[in-house]
Amino acid sequence: MPPVPPVEPRWDLPAAALSTGAVARRLGVSPTTLRSWERRYAIGPAHREDGRHRRWTPQDIARLELMCRLTAQGVPPAEAARVARGSDPVAPAVPAGGSRAPGGPNSLPLGEVRPECRGLARAALRLDAPAVEELLDASLAEYGLLTAWEDVMAPTLHAAGRKWASAGERYVEVEHLLSWHVSSALRRIRPVPGEPRTPPVLLACTPGEEHSLPVEALAAALGERGLPVLMFGTALPVEALHDAVRRTGPRTVVLWAQSRTTADRALVRSVAAIEWGQRGARGHSALLIAGPGWAAAAPDPGTERLFGLRSGLDVITASALGAPPATGSGRTAPAWSGAAPSAGPGAIRAGSPSTTSR
Repeated sequence: MPPVPPVEPRWDLPAAALSTGAVARRLGVSPTTLRSWERRYAIGPAHREDGRHRRWTPQDIARLELMCRLTAQGVPPAEAARVARGSDPVAPAVPAGGSRAPGGPNSLPLGEVRPECRGLARAALRLDAPAVEELLDASLAEYGLLTAWEDVMAPTLHAAGRKWASAGERYVEVEHLLSWHVSSALRRIRPVPGEPRTPPVLLACTPGEEHSLPVEALAAALGERGLPVLMFGTALPVEALHDAVRRTGPRTVVLWAQSRTTADRALVRSVAAIEWGQRGARGHSALLIAGPGWAAAAPDPGTERLFGLRSGLDVITASALGAPPATGSGRTAPAWSGAAPSAGPGAIRAGSPSTTSR
């Protein structure tokens, strides 16, 4: 059994006792898991309101945190609960000068984020797939897609990529698990029926590009606005992209490139030149480029660069509904830009999470 880590006091927890749901969100476990631990291992709250509703004190929560850390290290739950029950955590007052964020060598580098983000990170580190799925669905239900992506999903994915980059081959399984479940949660969002015969928005990654989660988030957001989407995912070959544009006549094409090596300017020019439709009534698509790979130079004539999911969604919506894009215009909220350590095929950038299997 690995050495037992000390119980670290948490400065971000209120002094008042918390409900099971609130504790589950903070720790990154499902309420069902907490109730199961209480029933099987007698690691439950010391207080119940009216004899029924569970209320977890800071001491109760500190014991749960210890159990979570132990199980994340591979300790069997029964043994982890025995150790946690034998501990005597004390939650001291917040020291003068402010609070500190929880962390440690086995945590993800998150910084100042929502509690749901920390809970999701803990669940991913434990490889607790049911909890990851439940927490993602809860965040989407509570905050909506855009806020859940910007404040919960993307920061956790970014932190997982940074952890992987700084720890060699360790934690790659965490990033893969998290990416898969984020993708699955995005695909569970049902699109809103739109106007019939509206030209589609074509979304694709450039040839060789294997990172598609930001584009999946964009596809889900467009679906919520009732805009038809053709999603081609990762590494679409050049000729296949050309054929898709000619065959479908999309109002807008969005090309995603995560790295400079996949940001092909020649591809942009060739797609921008494509005309489709009947002879004498030819049309062409508005071409938008997205992702940190395009940061090295200004957009080519006839194209516009997108800088974030929220602002980019407004640009695409206007384009899809017939308004011409403001070529070369700058946008705020660069949620798809930024820098992060490179760690091979699975590396991610700030707000630009990766997926290694799509």
